[in-house]
Amino acid sequence: MKEIKIATAQFQTRNGDKEFNLSRIKSLTAEAAGMGAQVVSFHELSITSYSFLRDLTHSEIVDLSEEVPSGESTSELIRIAGEYGVALLAGLVEREGGKIYNTYVCVTGEGFVAKYRKLHPFISRHLSPGDQYVVFDLLDCRCGILICYDNNVIENVRATTLLGAEIIFMPHVTGCTPSHMPGRGWVDRTCWENRESDPESLRKEFEGPKGRGWLMRWLPARAYDNGIYAIFSNPIGPDDDQLKNGNSMILDPYGEILAECRSMGDEVVVASCTPEKLNLAGGYRYKSARRPDLYKDILGASHDPSLQVEWMKPGKKDLNK
Repeated sequence: MKEIKIATAQFQTRNGDKEFNLSRIKSLTAEAAGMGAQVVSFHELSITSYSFLRDLTHSEIVDLSEEVPSGESTSELIRIAGEYGVALLAGLVEREGGKIYNTYVCVTGEGFVAKYRKLHPFISRHLSPGDQYVVFDLLDCRCGILICYDNNVIENVRATTLLGAEIIFMPHVTGCTPSHMPGRGWVDRTCWENRESDPESLRKEFEGPKGRGWLMRWLPARAYDNGIYAIFSNPIGPDDDQLKNGNSMILDPYGEILAECRSMGDEVVVASCTPEKLNLAGGYRYKSARRPDLYKDILGASHDPSLQVEWMKPGKKDLNK
């Protein structure tokens, strides 16, 4: 790995409005490039928006979908990347072979680099799950991608790391939803509407256990335990009938936050990721100390998929991400 400057962004999408969402991606990419970023990362389904998919019919999702890399949105991402001299990562709905996927793509100005399909796409029964991990070279770095809930299943992060990823892009649409965990729940829409006259009420909700506080329970652990850079991207504000808290951030292999969006609006931040930390962090030693002979059969054992909780089953609202 070579030192690399990466940006993560947050913005408020519009449901199904690809033209608007791509315009925001372009504006924030321009801002990131002006800050010296070589790579710019956006959130899950940032080109289409996310939560509204749960109410779409199969034909409506098909109409929203595109082929990758031949579709118009991927071509526009390549054009934007070329204009600003960066690598660009963003999410969209992909179709291939009669199936529809929640997909995240990486491009440069020279063209398509990689794509990853979400393994746990439970927002809609019409989306098919991906079936493979993805690790690829980008600017002399080994990178991986895991979308939203994929990162909560810790084996996915470990597997992507063991395949060689030094940097894992973690695009999300998450936060401010109910859970059995104390303090979790919806954020009242009036807090967002009153954010200019009463910013502290919204900040308290977004940075408390409903939002950032919940992220801090697990996100630094993914980076620390695996000794990788984690690039977390999340939207800000209304996402259909929900609110999302943003807090897009970059974490190093020690689990420390290098840069974070803390505003209540569209924002981009940049951090330098350096190779030295990869071998110095605890996660590097932990990987080397593994004893797979003790647990390979345990970790590889099948389980009953019917035991998944209700909100993860197809067609259920994703209340616990």
